[in-house]
Amino acid sequence: MPKANDFELAADEIVAAAVDIFLEQGLDAVSMRSVATRLGVSPAPLYSRVGNKDSLVDAIADHLLADLAPPHSEGEPWSDYAVRWAKELRHRLRAAHDSRLILVAGRDAYVEASRPLVATMRASSFAVDAAVQACRLVMWATVGFVAIENAAHAPSVRSTRRIRSGGNPDGVTPAEADELFALQIRYVIDGIARDAGRE
Repeated sequence: MPKANDFELAADEIVAAAVDIFLEQGLDAVSMRSVATRLGVSPAPLYSRVGNKDSLVDAIADHLLADLAPPHSEGEPWSDYAVRWAKELRHRLRAAHDSRLILVAGRDAYVEASRPLVATMRASSFAVDAAVQACRLVMWATVGFVAIENAAHAPSVRSTRRIRSGGNPDGVTPAEADELFALQIRYVIDGIARDAGRE
């Protein structure tokens, strides 16, 4: 039975505990019960503060992507800002170590994280639709890249020997991954600039 002070928990405390569990043990370890245990309370008050487990997972994603966008420097070209923005997104997503959290379509946290990039592109005379489409290209390229990176570190589900191919991330060093990411984002941004006539 919950104690009276269990209901004094703030939603931020609950989310912080869930984030800690997620970063330490992965998404499978996050449950209302594990968070309640971490906080030393019963699970009942957690439901009244954050809703169900899906809401809690959304809150973890929101937390990881909060304040993602670096500040835009005056006079900085949109393309340079887009590169910095993508690097920060990659950094945050890599901290997740679990692609299931980041591969959820329609996550509100992505919309909020994209607003500064869209605004920077709009200030560089992109039409609204063009800025949104360009931001999606940069974001999806980054999310997909991180999903592949994370897969390289996940336990293998196959015991058979695989032939390494160009698409297989096994054996790619962190420095090589950084170089590949920089190259991929540069290609995406150069393509956006070319198509928009803003090279």
